[in-house]
Amino acid sequence: MAAPKKPVKNTNRWSTRQLVTMALMCAVSALFSFVQIPLIPGLPFLTYDPSLMPAMVCGFAFGPGAGFAVGAMAAVIHGLVLGEWVGTLMNIIATLCFVVPAALIYRRFHTFKGAVSGLALGSLLAIAGSIAANLTIGVAFWYGSLDAILPMVVPALLPFNLVKTILNSVLTMVVYKAVSNLITPKKNQVKGRPSPKQA
Repeated sequence: MAAPKKPVKNTNRWSTRQLVTMALMCAVSALFSFVQIPLIPGLPFLTYDPSLMPAMVCGFAFGPGAGFAVGAMAAVIHGLVLGEWVGTLMNIIATLCFVVPAALIYRRFHTFKGAVSGLALGSLLAIAGSIAANLTIGVAFWYGSLDAILPMVVPALLPFNLVKTILNSVLTMVVYKAVSNLITPKKNQVKGRPSPKQA
């Protein structure tokens, strides 16, 4: 008589529902990456896209690893479509600096204040990381020399990245508030949320 089979234990970090949600968010993020909105007059290569917002929503819902995976995969998809790996690498760095710190803080302080604090820290690190990436990777493969990029740091790169992170943060707060209880695990859902009339 054969021994009874032991039940197979799910060792995946994320549930099937979470993986499906992450895949959907990755697709949305990849689509958003092709929305290019110029922010600095005279510098058309500095364009904003909301692709980091879905990654941050996943980071808030499922943790920093999920947020980074969504953002990084979307950046890779964008790079494969355009055949442009330098921008892909810089977008992955931006995802790492913006999404991971914010999601870590929100996981530790699961409140509105924690979300705002996380987004503020993520924004500061993303600005610093993006400027550092332009001064290193950008110089090596795009600009050719520091002399070509240094004059643009304060008047262009700094305000551009500041506006970009603010837009991503605001979009994240709006979207996450709207969908949080639909996509997050039950144990992390917000209980007893008051109606607009009660708030």
